[in-house]
Amino acid sequence: MRMGRGVEWALHACVAMSWTPAGEAVNSGRIAALYNLPAAYLNKQLQAMVRDGILVSVSGPRGGFALARRPDAITVLDVVLAIEGQEPAFRCEGILGNLPGAATRDDFTRSCLVSQTMRQAELVWRQTLARQTIAGIADSMERRFPEDRARTVAQLAAG
Repeated sequence: MRMGRGVEWALHACVAMSWTPAGEAVNSGRIAALYNLPAAYLNKQLQAMVRDGILVSVSGPRGGFALARRPDAITVLDVVLAIEGQEPAFRCEGILGNLPGAATRDDFTRSCLVSQTMRQAELVWRQTLARQTIAGIADSMERRFPEDRARTVAQLAAG
């Protein structure tokens, strides 16, 4: 499974927003500058998270983006699905039905061992991401790099 770089950007943006005061909007240009990212592309990722209810968009001179839920209520899977979409990573096309003598009425998506293996792997992957929250990542980052929170908040607040 290969994810686009927007997933990484979105996760870091969510962690940074989790460190700002609750309800305070963060300008997407400041987030982009903080991580040296293209602002227009980052903004697309942030808008995707607004559509999925992870972020809210605030208009006006002090506008920007803010977390729509508490950081402990936003999972890594929520962010991945907002950026990458809801479709399964593996799509069985039932090519077993192309074998000579295959019964065309069989549901090869369900009976194919390759399909079962891939669906099981994706289920485990999704469950693992669903157990990880933005708050958990932010807490781990603070423990490992204690100065990052203050530095990030200061750069996001700088005007």
